[in-house]
Amino acid sequence: MNSIIWNKAEKQFDTFHLQPITMALEQGSIMGLIGENGSGKTTLIKLVLNLIALTTGEIKVLGMDSVKQEQAIKQKIGFVPDENMFYEMFTAKEVNKVISKLYQEWQNATYFDYLDKFEIPTNKKIKSFSMGMKKKLAIACAFSHQAEILLLDEPMNGLDPVARAEIRDILQEFVETESHSVLLSTHITEDLEKISDYITLIEKGNLLFSKNKEEILEKYGVASFSKNDLKEINKKDYLSVIENAFGCKVLVEDKKAFLKKYDGAVVDNATLEEIMIFYHQR
Repeated sequence: MNSIIWNKAEKQFDTFHLQPITMALEQGSIMGLIGENGSGKTTLIKLVLNLIALTTGEIKVLGMDSVKQEQAIKQKIGFVPDENMFYEMFTAKEVNKVISKLYQEWQNATYFDYLDKFEIPTNKKIKSFSMGMKKKLAIACAFSHQAEILLLDEPMNGLDPVARAEIRDILQEFVETESHSVLLSTHITEDLEKISDYITLIEKGNLLFSKNKEEILEKYGVASFSKNDLKEINKKDYLSVIENAFGCKVLVEDKKAFLKKYDGAVVDNATLEEIMIFYHQR
């Protein structure tokens, strides 16, 4: 079963166009959303919450229409935006008083347990918090109202490696309940390689792929050539090329098939970061 279905979901702005997106987030899974700044990742997330209106198409969340059943959907979603969402003169304790009135299933004990776990002071003004502390506060809120879906937009920004590891563990525990799912947008692809089940790549408003992560890491590769040797390679056999002073590197979609055709070629495993960079170069 799918937690979210985007069916030809499209958003047209004056200067940006999110082309029709059709894909699904499966229950019990973590989907990593990658792409350069301005590619459409945040737009895709905001459309789910009806924070911005669809131009065409539809989005179903837990079987509900994202527009017609917006309020019911928001009760089921934990959202961490890229920017700070809190009034900075509030304390974390005052945030609890305000947000607890918005969610029917808000859990005070869970919220304060996360504050303690993240070492967030309850009585200091949010304006005194670091960016990392503000992110942790937003994450504590997202986890404290029995959400079934988490939408996280750059939640790792400002967090040190220890805190990032804590968040990764929490997300993996969250999806152990098979009815739960996570859509995680981040530039820190290393985190996605550790915990994601699926990877979705968006480039300049276009959905390039949405695939199983293990399949991506198993099949994609980076082959290295001199500039002269590259002339012997059929352009249809690689997706993108990056040249430097030492030669060329190409991204191949199926490294086993590539090696079978070009015996003796040097092909390394491709990381998610490399894949994103190569697609950007196309």
